[in-house]
Amino acid sequence: MIGVMTMDLFSDQFHSLKDKRQLISSIKKRLRNRFNVAIAETGHQDAWQKAQVSVVSVSNSKNVLENLFRQVEEFIDSNYGIQITEIRIQYI
Repeated sequence: MIGVMTMDLFSDQFHSLKDKRQLISSIKKRLRNRFNVAIAETGHQDAWQKAQVSVVSVSNSKNVLENLFRQVEEFIDSNYGIQITEIRIQYI
């Protein structure tokens, strides 16, 4: 089973596209290392206060993916000053 979690993020701490890209790059690197997931910035590339990232993982259990996505959300929420405005999850 493949799980895809897409998160829309907002932060007023971004003062330029460079600021946003540095923080998103840090998030991507830490999530890859900590959770062994694929992650990419998938939307709002030209908006400097918004970002969209998609996290993808593969497992034989939907429960494992649900737990993983919950941990990813909690990790972003507790380690970065970013507001998660929307989360969409698909299982294929």
